[in-house]
Formats: sequence, C-alpha cells, structure tokens
Amino acid sequence: MKKLYIFSSLFMIIFLILSSYSFSAVRIKDISNFRGARDNQLFGIGLVTGLSGTGDSGDVPSEMLNNMLVNFNIYLDSYIETKNTALVMVFADIPSFYKEGMRLDVTVAAIGDSRSLENGVLMQTPLYGADNKVYAVAQGNVLTGGTNVRTTSNLQNRYKVVGYVPQGAIIEREIPANIVKDNTVTINLKQPDITTAARVATAINTAFSFKISQAVDPSSIRITVPDYFEDDIISFLALIEEIEVTPDVKAKIVINEKTGTIILGGEVVIDNFTVSYGNFSVSVEKGQISGKPATVANLITALKTSGATPQDIIAIIQAASPYIYADLVVM
Repeated sequence: MKKLYIFSSLFMIIFLILSSYSFSAVRIKDISNFRGARDNQLFGIGLVTGLSGTGDSGDVPSEMLNNMLVNFNIYLDSYIETKNTALVMVFADIPSFYKEGMRLDVTVAAIGDSRSLENGVLMQTPLYGADNKVYAVAQGNVLTGGTNVRTTSNLQNRYKVVGYVPQGAIIEREIPANIVKDNTVTINLKQPDITTAARVATAINTAFSFKISQAVDPSSIRITVPDYFEDDIISFLALIEEIEVTPDVKAKIVINEKTGTIILGGEVVIDNFTVSYGNFSVSVEKGQISGKPATVANLITALKTSGATPQDIIAIIQAASPYIYADLVVM
C-alpha cells in the first residue's frame, strides 16, 4: 500500500489515557456514598414576572398542562395574557442531611411559549418531593447567564428560556436520613465493580486490623460498627471515608465523532489484526505495533505520525473493535 502523505488538518484529535492505565490510591469518600444518605429531587410550578414583553402569549392551551397545574393546587380560569409573566417549572436537589433554613440552588425552565426569562423574578413557589409534600420554598431573581459571545466565525446565542436562582430556595422540611441499620453501615460504590468492591472491603479490614467489612455485591460493602464506636458514629464514618484504596476500572473507549475526540479508560490492549482503510494498511503482530506494545494509545500515536485525520483514526478503531479488549461507546 502507498504510504499516506502527511498533510495539515483543521481538526485536532485528543486522546486521554486515564491514570496511565491504572488509578492511584483515592479515598473511599471520593468513590462511594453511604446508603441512606442521598440527594432528593424537588419540583414545583411557579411564575416568573417582571419580563420585558418576552413572557407567555397565553395562546398555548394544553390539557396536560391543566392537569399538572391541578396537581399543584393551581386553578386558572383563563390563561395568563400578559407578556411580562411566564409560567415555569422549578427544580432543585436537596442533599442528604440538609436542615431547615439552609438554602438550595434552583433551576427554572419555561413551560409555555415565553421567549426569554432574562431579568425576571421568580415569585414564591413551593417545591414538592415525590411524596407530594412541600420541602422548600423558592423565590428570587432569575439569571440566564452573561452576554452573547461573538467568536471569529459566528455568534453563540444564549439559551434564555432556562435560568437559575442561586441559593434561591429555603428548606422548610428536613428529609430524614438514616445510614445505620442493625449496627451496620453500607457503602455504595459510584461505579459498581467487583474488584473495587473487594479492595474496599480489604482496605477497611486492614485499617482496623480485624474483619468488620464484607463486599456483598459489586456495588455494596457492608460494615459492622465496632462496639467502641456505637456512641460516636460520625467519627467512625470519618475514619472510613479517609481510608485509601486503588479502584479498578474496566477498559473503555469513548468516541465523539462530531468533535474527533477519543477518550481511553484503563489499559486498552489490542489483539493481532490487520485492517485496510483507504491508503492505510495497519497490522498488529506478536503484540507489537511500530515496535511498541499493542495498545490503542500506541495505535493512535502511530496513525497520527502517519498523517491520519481524526476521522481516519475513528474509522479504523471502529473497524478493529472486535480485536480491542474494551467497551466501545460512540457518541
């Protein structure tokens, strides 16, 4: 095959090899949560007023919207016809252990045909949990971001029908959280993995010099609270959080065809194969590529050196996926 001539490209390929094929030791706190301590979603329907003629037109009737309003005990005999007001959905997440009087950030999104929520004010809006109880009340100035940004080629418009009210909600009701059950606590890994779960259990047992933890599945590690910590659970949990462990990661390749980005996670090894693509003929033999170990990272480097474009590299990786020991995700 004729060798591809090196040429310039307006595109750039970025490939990231996470942790040089392995992760360094991290705290248990950074890769897990305690069962029973979780965020909860709140939502409500409210009005944003003070708009400069960019609010709802009043011409968007909807049976679904009517039913939704009734569920929130809101009854409208007629649709709002002033363009200085917009009907909005209001969202917030309430973290575990947040108490009455503490504040939350709020997201506001237009329901009707409002063109912009810019410079509007969210009127006092109750926020409900999944149990239909009010847990917070939101109110405040709606922010839609900075000014439009002009680049060398185009104008990047802001999305003005979604806004934010920083610290705009006040918690009115605490959501109970209980992380101790039958004198045990359970850790849930953010990324379930059998090897990582086993390592976490071993690290905890090693730190306390006797067996108090056991991995019950790839997501969960159950820990028995020692007798001398029964009256000081918080100190015990703090010690658990600070224990370091080296998590394992499953090899994965994420490809974004639009941006020409390839992200590699873990040690991505290639089996022997030969692929023909355009002017390229790529071979991996005896676990080597260009005299280096047969990994996707070295394959990408060899292709870039030969002048391959991001599209060429992505096409070759996709074609060779049966011989790559990793999950392939194409975005």
